[in-house]
Amino acid sequence: MKKLFFAIGLIGCGFVNAQQTAVKETPLFNGKDFKGWYSFLSSKGKNNDPEKVFSVKDGLLHITGKEFGYLCTENKYKNFHLVAEFKWGVKKYPPRDADTTKRDNGIMFYVQTDASDKVWPKSIECQIQEGDVGDIWLIDSATVVTDGKRSIPHDFHRIVKKKNAEKPTGEWNIVEVTADKGKITYVVNGEVVNTAESPSLNDGRIIIQSEGAEIYYRKIEIAEL
Repeated sequence: MKKLFFAIGLIGCGFVNAQQTAVKETPLFNGKDFKGWYSFLSSKGKNNDPEKVFSVKDGLLHITGKEFGYLCTENKYKNFHLVAEFKWGVKKYPPRDADTTKRDNGIMFYVQTDASDKVWPKSIECQIQEGDVGDIWLIDSATVVTDGKRSIPHDFHRIVKKKNAEKPTGEWNIVEVTADKGKITYVVNGEVVNTAESPSLNDGRIIIQSEGAEIYYRKIEIAEL
């Protein structure tokens, strides 16, 4: 009997270890180049970035923000846990160059693979903006359910975060996006700041925006759930 319990215990441990291995985050951004991504700029199109809006140096992804556009994954994802670490740079560009204008960026997911590249494609966004990190933005009539009610389709619809967990501008922040079996959770620096469920989209690519402000990412990792 002891041998049986021991065997069952080993099987159970193996199952747990297999689960842990299965959900281990792997780099989406490798710190060296843009393997697995393509770029899009509103005035130049796909993979045409002569001014280096997107670049990699010393393991950091640097986005100048000088032109609106994005980096987009070549692969699509359904159930996932994404972890990104970012900090703001100094520079801002029109239309965000005024001293009082917030720096802006964002992580968009469930971008439809059959959609044309544009600013901005149908998706769900985790807002990365000074003072607003963790807001949900629904792009091009995407919808979710929050507080028991489905959002009304609009070109752009905002669901404000429930709490503020950002660090001051210039410090590193950790943002986590989990989309799992119809439930969406945003975590900022270890605190849950927003949730939703039953999204009208359920798989797609992931985008990191360029939106008028300089920003750095030192880690973008994902685990498929």
